[in-house]
Amino acid sequence: MAAADEYVISTDPERIDLDWLHKALSTDTYWAPGRPRERVAQAVANSLCYGLYDPSGRQLGFARLVTDRTVFAWLGDVYIDREVRGRGLGKRLVGHVMRDVEAMGLRRIVLSTDDAEGLYRGFGFTDLDGEKSTWMHRFWGDHK
Repeated sequence: MAAADEYVISTDPERIDLDWLHKALSTDTYWAPGRPRERVAQAVANSLCYGLYDPSGRQLGFARLVTDRTVFAWLGDVYIDREVRGRGLGKRLVGHVMRDVEAMGLRRIVLSTDDAEGLYRGFGFTDLDGEKSTWMHRFWGDHK
């Protein structure tokens, strides 16, 4: 069993294991059940993606950032494989993303979560309540 610091985080899009990622997102998340592989591939192609790999090179984690790299970013699809959860890998992955975001000098990063508020609060995220402006969205669901 590898220690958390033995896992590698990479933004190399060639390293992303789309088969693993599609299975993980479409069968083991509450936010992307049934997401078609083509949509996963398209999202990866159009985002700054982070893969987390064990010492053998097997992908066991993922996060993606949608950003202009200047003002704004949205963090999504943060996922750690069930077999390695509880080892601090999610915290390590999000920490890596946040260091990159801070280096970009962005004004704002947003995300949505139903189950990991504690993780993100540890990186300074707060609720949007109390904002001077109204944050809005339009939702179409996942196109099949």
